[in-house]
Amino acid sequence: MNKDKIILSNNYEIEIESGTSMSDIRIVSDTKYDMLNTWDMLTPGNLASVRVVNGDGMTVGNYSDLVLVSETSTEKDGKIETSFNLREKTETEKRLDALESGQEVQDGAITDLGAAVSGLAEEGGLS
Repeated sequence: MNKDKIILSNNYEIEIESGTSMSDIRIVSDTKYDMLNTWDMLTPGNLASVRVVNGDGMTVGNYSDLVLVSETSTEKDGKIETSFNLREKTETEKRLDALESGQEVQDGAITDLGAAVSGLAEEGGLS
């Protein structure tokens, strides 16, 4: 029987145990290295868009702007059982992201303008 999966923005697929929710995504890894590799994939960019598909490959959920809240792992029968707690960003977090993104654009424009003015000044175009 095929397991359910979550598919991250970068198309990385994580097999999950049945009956899990976004606040308690349970996975079983063969090694600590495998678990850490999965954990490393849960970056803000990869959590920007997440799809949940069932064992038959049908999409059963779409999520955006998720945040990794916590991780808990235990070792059982030589395998690593992990629970990842994900949640959607709050409206305040989303507004802050938009503000920071706009600030980056503005900072770039100011840098470009400064370079252009400096170039004109060096050429004697400004008096």
